[in-house]
Amino acid sequence: MKFFNTFLLVLFCFICTSSINLGYKENYEENGKTNILPEWALGGFERPKDVNPIITPMNTIFYCPMQKKEINWEESDTFNPAATVKGNKIYVLYRAEDNSGIGIGKRTSRIGLAESKDGITMKRRSTPVMFPNEDIMKKYEWPGGCEDPRVCVTEDGIYVMTYTSWNRDKPRLCVATSKDLITWEKHGPAFEEAFQGRFLDMACKSGSIVTEIKGGKQVITKINGVYFMYWGEHRVCAATSENLIDWEPVLDEKGDFKTVIAPRKGCFDSALTECGPPAIKTDKGILLLYNGKNQTDDKTRDLRFNAGTYSAGQVLMDVNDPMKAIARLDVPFFRPIEAFEKSGQYVDGTVFIEGLVFFKKKWYLYYGCADSQVSVAVFDPSKKIPGDFIPEL
Repeated sequence: MKFFNTFLLVLFCFICTSSINLGYKENYEENGKTNILPEWALGGFERPKDVNPIITPMNTIFYCPMQKKEINWEESDTFNPAATVKGNKIYVLYRAEDNSGIGIGKRTSRIGLAESKDGITMKRRSTPVMFPNEDIMKKYEWPGGCEDPRVCVTEDGIYVMTYTSWNRDKPRLCVATSKDLITWEKHGPAFEEAFQGRFLDMACKSGSIVTEIKGGKQVITKINGVYFMYWGEHRVCAATSENLIDWEPVLDEKGDFKTVIAPRKGCFDSALTECGPPAIKTDKGILLLYNGKNQTDDKTRDLRFNAGTYSAGQVLMDVNDPMKAIARLDVPFFRPIEAFEKSGQYVDGTVFIEGLVFFKKKWYLYYGCADSQVSVAVFDPSKKIPGDFIPEL
């Protein structure tokens, strides 16, 4: 029986191994359930004891210009957070849903703002900073609202948000900018101008702009002379920009979106690979943290994780060829473990990562828990620890 179990474990590692040599499979087999991460990856991330979730639903009154009345704008769910640093504080921008409907995608979403001196204790604003309004985005944001932000900042202090507009017809990846994180200028769909508007009416979301650490601060950077963004929900694609507002998708020789990474049969990301927080240029390459969903079909999913589970992976791209993946984790570095990560709107289990900041020499990862609450995990580079344990078959 011991030999048979070992054989199954080796078989699953082989199925999940791509053509990329990760230098990781051997560590996994040697350590059993211990999830040893390669040197190029971030982590492991530890959940601070007895503090999560850090942002939960509450009754907060806001006059909604769409509904023309006061509503409790964050009473149902608070999740899928972005994060950035301003001054000596971390700011978390989170998606909040009212109680205007039943079911995922049926309520109106707005984006709230919280600030923290320690990255854990949050002080929240009473009104959202991004919401469906009587503005140029009305046709794209009414009635579903503004969802799933990612935020990063330029060296001269301009904050750039990518978010999803949802009119309950098509989700669109959109861009907004701000100098103070409170007042945002909406610039419209990211791909509106590209290729004579060819991609304006397609479904798209999840934009991860490439950043790097300069002088201890995480700022937007250029790759090969242009701004670079990974994006996509099912597969990861890419786009470039000269101004951080108008983006042009990278296409293949057939005129389709060129794929960076895609789901893998038998792995934790067998159903989809969706971009997480802003990517990071490091001395080893461009590191993208992403969300992977497990298939529900037992023939194609990773049987070590619940069907439909959202876990988090990492992939490393060549800095000179940002479309080329040179390493990729075969198992998640972060997955639903705690009870609050497996209860809420999405009971199959979800840790949905969208916010990652470098603050006081540590990395703070902000994530949505089961589409219902916000939590944080911390990685201290001076204390390299494993990722979340991987269950055996």
